[in-house]
Amino acid sequence: MTKIGIILGSTRPGRNGEAVAKWVLDIASKRTDAEFELIDLLDYKLPHLDEALPPAMGQYSNPHTLEWAAKIGSFDGFVIVTPEYNHSTSGVLKNAIDYLFAEWNNKAVGFVSYGSVGGARAVENLRLVAGELMMADVRAQLALSLLTDFENYSTFVPTERHEQVLDTVLDQVVTWSEALAHLRQPVAA
Repeated sequence: MTKIGIILGSTRPGRNGEAVAKWVLDIASKRTDAEFELIDLLDYKLPHLDEALPPAMGQYSNPHTLEWAAKIGSFDGFVIVTPEYNHSTSGVLKNAIDYLFAEWNNKAVGFVSYGSVGGARAVENLRLVAGELMMADVRAQLALSLLTDFENYSTFVPTERHEQVLDTVLDQVVTWSEALAHLRQPVAA
């Protein structure tokens, strides 16, 4: 069965992303075409990138990197829930992504973002990063506005329209994850 990780890309106290990510998991868990798991960056104590060699070399030495690589390597695709900070994503999410290379390759990624303009600029930054990591970013995106989709900028209030857009994101991530599966498996000689 295809495995999709839902990455919660904020560790800020009082983060809006926690409610959003749990809602994404709740909606996704009703599906039968893939297995979904929440990956909370709070559970991975990744200091600012501290590996001596570039991630593309795949020679990780620190236990926290090895744990992170095993977790990310176990998935076929991802939905990243990202805030927008200063026209980009969170530093903790970018750092977590930068730790690895091969574990991201040939996997699909979709985005659920939030911010003053729906987190659109954070996702545009992440799409560039995804391309460098040989990830297939799907076209659909759920962009949530702090002004209209959160009460008092802090309580997430999803609507039926949000669920419909999320279903499209999930459809595309699962389909592309399955389509890329042959690239992730060793070719028989």
